[in-house]
Amino acid sequence: MESGSTNYRNMINFCRRWYDEKIPFNRVLGFRVDSFDGDAVCVKFDMRPELVGNHVHGFLHGGVISAVLDATGGLTASIGMLSKASADDLKQFEDRIARVGTIDLRVDYLRPGVGDHFTATSRTMRAGRKVTVTRMELHNDQDVLIAVGTGTYIVG
Repeated sequence: MESGSTNYRNMINFCRRWYDEKIPFNRVLGFRVDSFDGDAVCVKFDMRPELVGNHVHGFLHGGVISAVLDATGGLTASIGMLSKASADDLKQFEDRIARVGTIDLRVDYLRPGVGDHFTATSRTMRAGRKVTVTRMELHNDQDVLIAVGTGTYIVG
């Protein structure tokens, strides 16, 4: 599907709403889709007291890091399905996104999650008919790499 078509934009907007608004846990995290760029995605969220895992140091909870990387990878896998979507069937695309799920997730925690806000990015490493593999990174507001991840998602 062409990236300039009306249906493509509708599907991108659907993905943004799905991950920003429809997934309750993403709302708890304060997850906001920032940008799409081909097979790459960028999301942002702010540090809040509810996201602290180490109350002594105020570090971001490891589960939050994992959840954000997983959601970012899932969004990337969902966007990757656009190239296989029928140009005139938004409903079919919506149904397919509802079935995207995590098969495997690996997270490497590199540094403590310190910062006022965080940016997670993801790129497709391999997109097949049934499975997509993505690579994710989480940076803080000083552009320090906090964690990296690899996610495998069922897409078909």
